[in-house]
Amino acid sequence: MAAVVRSEDIANWRPVLAGLCANLVGVGLARFAYTPLIPALIAAHWFSPSATVYLGAANLAGYLGGALLARPIAARTGSAPALRAMMVVASAAFFACAFPLSFGWFFAWRFASGISGGALMALAAPAVLPHIQPSRRGLASGAIFTGVGLGIAASGTLVPLLMHAGLAQTWFGLGAVALLLTVISWGGWPREQFSEIHQASAPPSPRSALVALYAEYSLNAIGLVPHMIFLVDFVARGLGRGLVAGAQYWVLFGIGAMLGPLASGRIADRIGFASALRCAFALQAGLVALLVFSASPLSLSISSIITARWCPGSCRWCWAACMS
Repeated sequence: MAAVVRSEDIANWRPVLAGLCANLVGVGLARFAYTPLIPALIAAHWFSPSATVYLGAANLAGYLGGALLARPIAARTGSAPALRAMMVVASAAFFACAFPLSFGWFFAWRFASGISGGALMALAAPAVLPHIQPSRRGLASGAIFTGVGLGIAASGTLVPLLMHAGLAQTWFGLGAVALLLTVISWGGWPREQFSEIHQASAPPSPRSALVALYAEYSLNAIGLVPHMIFLVDFVARGLGRGLVAGAQYWVLFGIGAMLGPLASGRIADRIGFASALRCAFALQAGLVALLVFSASPLSLSISSIITARWCPGSCRWCWAACMS
């Protein structure tokens, strides 16, 4: 009997592991590993400071495109093939970025990386959660989105270590990690087609709720840009403390992002999604503004951890508050 239960548990959680790997690769690494690399790209004279910012924007633009295209792509191919293909694209982008052939080359691959990340974020959880027991879906959802924070923390740890071998080798190393995670997740996706998974979808929401949802997501994204893109460069070059110090705060940011998905549901259950969302926005604004007045290690640590902690949680609260 114990062996049967263990087999069922493995079958139940393999898709969750696949979803975690997808968010780790597509968002945690493909999107966020670029942040600790910005000072190194500038120092190695691969690109100018302004060009590195545009390359970061290329990834964010691709992320938006990927989120919008995810459903049509999965409807044609099925969710599992789409997810596998997007993880391959994200992995390939790391290897391609090891060769700074031109700004256009780098821009194209950063944009492709963003498309894959947006699609993976949009598809992973909906593909997995219908196959999880209802009593475990909350925990499974938190585990899937923990991949984002895990990827951030991993990039903050790996980048300084890999940089000892060189900038190109760092891109290769990140690509190898992404490819390994792609292989691990390959057989874990459910077999149902995307259209079958979404047959029992929720009724359409009022237009006002959707407008509010878009506005709140936009506000949340704007508030996170200073940390998501510039935190490591701010510490490394702006404060003159070096890449290692900047990466340490990036690891704290990743730890906060790992705690966010697991903590957000409990907080929202206690005070309501709308109240939790208002508090999160106010706290996020205050913690971003904090660094204008103080760049002490304590201020940087608090701002990094708590801002990141509300990042995945507030995204979920936006959806729940507007759809309720």
